Amino acid sequence: MEDLTGRRLVVVTGASSGIGLAAAVHLACRGDQVVLVGRDPARLQAAAERVRENSGERPELFRADFAILDDVRRLAEQLRATYDRIDVLANNAGAIALQPLSTVDGFEMSIQANHLAPFLLTNLLADRVGRVVVTASGAHRFGALDPDDLNKPLRNYRPMGAYGTSKQANILFTAEAARRWPDVAAYSFHPGVVRTRFANDSRLVAFGMRFMPFRSPEKGAETLVWLAKQERSRLINGGYYVDRRPRRPLRKAADPQLAARLWAASAKAVGLDD
Repeated sequence: MEDLTGRRLVVVTGASSGIGLAAAVHLACRGDQVVLVGRDPARLQAAAERVRENSGERPELFRADFAILDDVRRLAEQLRATYDRIDVLANNAGAIALQPLSTVDGFEMSIQANHLAPFLLTNLLADRVGRVVVTASGAHRFGALDPDDLNKPLRNYRPMGAYGTSKQANILFTAEAARRWPDVAAYSFHPGVVRTRFANDSRLVAFGMRFMPFRSPEKGAETLVWLAKQERSRLINGGYYVDRRPRRPLRKAADPQLAARLWAASAKAVGLDD
C-alpha cells in the first residue's frame, strides 16, 4: 500500500528545464524529496537552485546522458546505492532529433533517448519503484513502430515521425509494464504542446510552433504531478491520460501484442534478459 500522505522520494529525469523542472518544483513545494536527473551539469545546478529557492530544500542531483546506455546503467547503480526505495520514477527525459542521428549504442536518437533509456532504467530499478509516470505525447499519432527494426526511422528520416514512434513506444511500454509488474503502478500522459527547448534547435520547428496553442511548462507538468500523487484506486493502471483524464490512445499505441513484441525487442536491444 502506497503512503500518499507522507514525504515521498520522487526521481525526475529530464529535470533541468521544462516539464521536468516544473514538476520537481511543485513536488518539492508540497513536501516530497525530489531527485533531479539531467545531462548538463551546469543546467542541473541551476535547476537545483530554482527548486531550493521555491521549496527551501536543495535536491539531490545525478547526471546521465540518455544517448549513452552505459550512463543509464551507471545512473541505476548510483540510485540503487543511494535509495532503498523510490516512490515515484518520473520518466520525463526526452529529445527530438532534427536530423538522422545514431547514438554510440547504434540506435536512432529519439528511440533511444525517449524509450530505450527509460526502459532500461525502469527495469534496473523495478524492484524498488512504487510508481512510474511516463511523459508520452499525442505525437504518437505520427508513430510507425516496428519492433523488428527499431532503427527504421533512420531511413527516409522525418523528425516528427521518429519522435512520434518513440512516443508510441512510451505508451506501449507503460501498458506492458502494468501487465508485467502488477505491484508497480504505471501511467503515461500527454502534457499538451509545451514551449520547451525543442524549438531552440530549429528555425523550422520554432516557426511552426508560432501557430500552435502553447502551454507553459507548469501547465504541462500538471498531469505528471497529479499522476504522481493521486490514489492508485482512482487511476487505471497502465492508462494513458490527458489533462488528468483517461484517454484511449490510437490503436497502434493500444495493441497488447505490439506492446509485448516491443518489450522483448527493447530488452534484447539494451542487453536485458526478457
